[in-house]
Amino acid sequence: MDRNAKIFVAGHNGLVGSAIARALAAHGYVNLVLKRSRELDLRRQAAVEEFFAAEKPDYVFLAAAKVGGILANDTYPADFIRDNLQIETNVVDASYKNGVKKLLFLGSSCIYPKFAPQPMREEHLLTGPLEPTNEWYAVAKIAGIKLCQAYRRQYGFSAISLMPTNLYGPGDNFDLDKSHVLPALMRKCHEAKLRGEAAFTVWGSGKARREFLHVDDLAEACLFLMDHYDDPEIVNVGTGQDLTIREAAETVREVVGFPGELVFDATKPDGTPQKLLDVSRLHALGWHHRIELKDGLAQTYAWYLEHQPGR
Repeated sequence: MDRNAKIFVAGHNGLVGSAIARALAAHGYVNLVLKRSRELDLRRQAAVEEFFAAEKPDYVFLAAAKVGGILANDTYPADFIRDNLQIETNVVDASYKNGVKKLLFLGSSCIYPKFAPQPMREEHLLTGPLEPTNEWYAVAKIAGIKLCQAYRRQYGFSAISLMPTNLYGPGDNFDLDKSHVLPALMRKCHEAKLRGEAAFTVWGSGKARREFLHVDDLAEACLFLMDHYDDPEIVNVGTGQDLTIREAAETVREVVGFPGELVFDATKPDGTPQKLLDVSRLHALGWHHRIELKDGLAQTYAWYLEHQPGR
């Protein structure tokens, strides 16, 4: 990408989009197009078509999506499938029609089959049943990947799709009704510490295994692949390493400085037993993660302390 190219980061105010915008700026890209959802509702076809016709971006990073954890997915299934289908359909179609040189679409490791072989290779997509608690989101994201592949096949449109693992970092959502596991653990642990409680409760048995990638690492991978990859097949983006939820909670407790115990509520769902990505394709392309979990959590906790409501 030329440093003066016009680049639209869809969803720049979210966890992933903000990291991509930071990375682009840090690498010297000076012509970024950034629109908040109240300025441009990507669910509205007419608004998206008008925006693309006026701005004519050269490159698009499609990071906008409706996302959430187990509770949010299970509570709002219609919102998750409708909003994500609308966003990706509108943006991909408008990008093609308005001469975008290349589009990067973000899937998610949670859209692989629930019992996919571990570690999960890119070819495992669509080989088995989905995790029931997030199947609505998964179906929409799979449709987005297939949309990119279809536009490439029929129109020759350059669109690539990445499959990030579980993400965390500055700008994460710490709302306990909507957040993913690491920010939820961090907030609950922090509040238990403030209240002087003897323990804090973790959903599930603690035995499920998860892989975590700092969002700034993902942003760097996005820029790298936008420059160095242009094939229809998806690419996993992760660390290639996982740990149990118990181990993740213990690391959070250490970073927060909570002296109490962990209590696991096995009446709550664990979700998928394991989600570890095979990142051999990414490594073969020449990219590896840099930020290790404890360091990334310390950075994220510092950000959380600075951005709590009322500060």
